[in-house]
Amino acid sequence: MDPDRIRPSFPAPSFRGNQREALDAIRDAFAAGNDAVLVRAPTGSGKSLLARAVAGAARTPEEAEPAQATGAYYTTPQVSQLDDVAEDDLLSDLNVIRGKSNYTCILPDETTTPVDRAPCAREAGYDCSIRHRCPYYADRAIASNRAIAAMTLAYFMQTAGSEVFGTRDVVVIDEAHGLAEWAEMYATVDLRPRTVPVWDDVGVPDVTAADDPLDRTARFAETLAGVCERAATDLASDELTPAEAARRDRLQDLRSELGWFVSDYRDPTSTTTWVVDQPDGEGTPITIKPLDPGRYLHHTVWDRGNKFALLSATILDKDAFCRGVGLDPSSVALVDVPHTFPLERRPLYDVTQGKMTYEHRDETIPDVARLLVRLMAKHADEKGLVHCHSYAIQERLVDRLDDFGVSARIRAHDRENRDRALEEWKATDDPDVFLSVKMEEALDLRGDLARWQVCCKAPYLNTSDSRVARRLEEGQWGWYYRVALRTVIQAAGRIVRAPDDHGATYLADSSLLDLFDRARSDMPAWFADAVDRMGRPDLPAFDPDAALDGTAATPGTGTTTSRDSGTRSTRRSGSGGASGSDDETPDHPLSDVWGE
Repeated sequence: MDPDRIRPSFPAPSFRGNQREALDAIRDAFAAGNDAVLVRAPTGSGKSLLARAVAGAARTPEEAEPAQATGAYYTTPQVSQLDDVAEDDLLSDLNVIRGKSNYTCILPDETTTPVDRAPCAREAGYDCSIRHRCPYYADRAIASNRAIAAMTLAYFMQTAGSEVFGTRDVVVIDEAHGLAEWAEMYATVDLRPRTVPVWDDVGVPDVTAADDPLDRTARFAETLAGVCERAATDLASDELTPAEAARRDRLQDLRSELGWFVSDYRDPTSTTTWVVDQPDGEGTPITIKPLDPGRYLHHTVWDRGNKFALLSATILDKDAFCRGVGLDPSSVALVDVPHTFPLERRPLYDVTQGKMTYEHRDETIPDVARLLVRLMAKHADEKGLVHCHSYAIQERLVDRLDDFGVSARIRAHDRENRDRALEEWKATDDPDVFLSVKMEEALDLRGDLARWQVCCKAPYLNTSDSRVARRLEEGQWGWYYRVALRTVIQAAGRIVRAPDDHGATYLADSSLLDLFDRARSDMPAWFADAVDRMGRPDLPAFDPDAALDGTAATPGTGTTTSRDSGTRSTRRSGSGGASGSDDETPDHPLSDVWGE
């Protein structure tokens, strides 16, 4: 890597905000010999452009000795962010590759078949006559042979050990704040009928009743891996149906997951702490989770590059972050990029109605629903976003708002239609309010896409999750508060995306104020400034008719209202939507992003 090439590699014709100073600080950090540089850059800093500049400093083939790594990887956890990269003319030399399931086979009679279920995946020794034109293999060939390959973090991790995507000189990870959680999720082994094709062929023991639950789980994992191997061997025919190919692939993946767990658990040098959940006993699902995924990250991330740039607005504590992902803090530098958005354009408002913890929610939700009506009246002609935190809260708010007669302005989503519902809401010019779940990150609502938003609940992790419970038993309360604060800061950045943009963030849960006190030392200065200036706004009185003033809707219309811009996506009790999840129900904080 040549740090002096970082600033010349910046792809935009000019710098804005603190970009020049940020690039110089990143250059100096790498020049000082650091293996990794954490770049804490707030919303609107142009992190993708900074990332491109760092990637441009990678060693070139002309500069390299035969055994030296060249080129760069750019990764991001969100598919939507990868789509943004692909559409950005300034980032046209980031060659994007996605997983096989995102491409469609072009063979006759297979044009609706994903590449991962195409004849080349189903039939042993299949020789595709048009593989050179296959969209997946074409993109893979281009990305593997160009200077900068761009991919999701999921694809990057899955290609660890690949001959196609080996070690490169520089790895850039955008939105890196959740790296430890993503690694935990990837390394988690979820055993249930939906994920284990041979579930009915094995006797699932009550592992938590054993004297040593983890050891009993490891022995069961070895048995299950053997059953999977035999079942996969039975599918080793020359030609498989798409369903058989899917079953074979899942069996192979499951063997790999089980093998990783058993190997790591039995390795006396491993620092990983494993926990196991089986709340319903014999014959029921088992979840095996790692607490310290550093070793997993070494295999899937840290062994893939020489130098690393990790960018995020919410890497709140450098040493804690490094410990969580398996990096040595002494070889890691932190570059802090100041915020350039005027504080008056990104205000926080205290509109707290009480606590939204489970035991107080029945009292508080009606008041939050009435608050939303008042905010709808204040922002009668502006679109708004409500961060509901869980589907249970979302559903109850939808019901209350329907009772108030304002549902004509309300949109929501479930697990299955979240992307479609979001895009329909973004596309409308009507001042609709979108009740969202797990959309605090990777959502760009610049300009009139949203002018106001509400945080309904302090986003603490679920304390019934065994990983969370174990850490709290060990006294890791600082980590617990940092994760929640990180989510709030991410949420606050959804609606103000440029220095001339503006939007208001309203805080409805009084527990958020307590969180700010507890995590004050971990706040970036620019967010602490917004907290310090926070006050209570003047709001209109509760008036459902006023909440509909900016629309063509008639007060009292129901949830089935539709407009030219799209059909309402509200979730009603008994409507057949996805089951609600709440704090008392285990649910990974990224489950809506990555899948269950």
